[in-house]
Amino acid sequence: MRKIFIAATRQNDGKTTVSLGLILNLKNRFKKISFIKPIGQRYLEEDGLKVDEDSLLIEEVCGIKCGLKDMSPVAVEKGFTERYIEHPDKNSITNQIKEAFRHVSKDQDLVVIEGTGHAGVGSVFDHSNAYVAKLLGSKVIIISSGGIGRPIDEIVLNKTLFEKKGVKVLGVIINKVLPEKFDKINKLIRKGLSRKGVNVLGAIPYQPELSWPTIEQILEETDFTLLSGKSYLENIVARVIVGAMQPKEALKYIVNDSLIITPGDREDIIKAVLNCFRKDDPKRLRISGMILTGGIIPQPSVMDLVNQSEVAVLLAKYDTYTVASKVHDITVKIRPKDIDKINKVVGLVKDYVDLERLLKGI
Repeated sequence: MRKIFIAATRQNDGKTTVSLGLILNLKNRFKKISFIKPIGQRYLEEDGLKVDEDSLLIEEVCGIKCGLKDMSPVAVEKGFTERYIEHPDKNSITNQIKEAFRHVSKDQDLVVIEGTGHAGVGSVFDHSNAYVAKLLGSKVIIISSGGIGRPIDEIVLNKTLFEKKGVKVLGVIINKVLPEKFDKINKLIRKGLSRKGVNVLGAIPYQPELSWPTIEQILEETDFTLLSGKSYLENIVARVIVGAMQPKEALKYIVNDSLIITPGDREDIIKAVLNCFRKDDPKRLRISGMILTGGIIPQPSVMDLVNQSEVAVLLAKYDTYTVASKVHDITVKIRPKDIDKINKVVGLVKDYVDLERLLKGI
């Protein structure tokens, strides 16, 4: 049985994206592939169990059926760390992970193990990524986001931590490289890391659409409420625009799939935005949705226009700046129903990761 542990230098570098792409690309090489995320920090309630959302995605998209509880044995819920510091029990967590891994790895050809961040994450409860990789006897691939100096520094630091635990770093994948700088970064990152004895298994160009949320995801990740447009929650958001200026000025910034954030009493902007919506006219812009701030609901005549449009409109009780910050801070995760994103990920890993070299390493 082969094993590979996917770690990263920072949060949101793309561990799940790479794990998903690897599994779907390698399904034609291995008859039986399994997955485990030993320690999860973002979880959902599924059949009464706390299940890491990445494990749920992998199970549904990749068709891996080895039990969700075993795929995400340890959920770091609120208060978990504090309770552990007060009453540490390393053996209990270790045994949970080992038992779950024993189940998911039984009769498998390949197990993909997803970590929770950089090599040191989890040290506070005695189960850093480096420790867990060693515990499960796996080699590691480190994911880092695009750049030159910072990624090299952080990769070398993480490599040192893994090697201190006796874990071999198979190589790295540089993710989210800006397309206009791709050739330069791809060349220099390989040259720089080769001097440090690190294999570069791939460099993947940044695809902005993978980080575009839907209106539904914004609704799920905030305490905003839906005013209108329940049928249009799957509209994607490619750009967020704060409408706090005169309508003619605001309209200059609107592109297709824009989300407009504006105070609920700015009826001039609301009307102007709705007039941009493209229903049957390809010359008009298509608006994904609006968020009305300040907890202000427009007067009935304006709400009638809103309800007649094909635009999802949310209401937020906060000021415009706070709402814009909340939307900006949302972590966009790929969902099982995001077929276009999933297909894009599969293509990126196939085209930009050296799968043959990776397979030889494991």
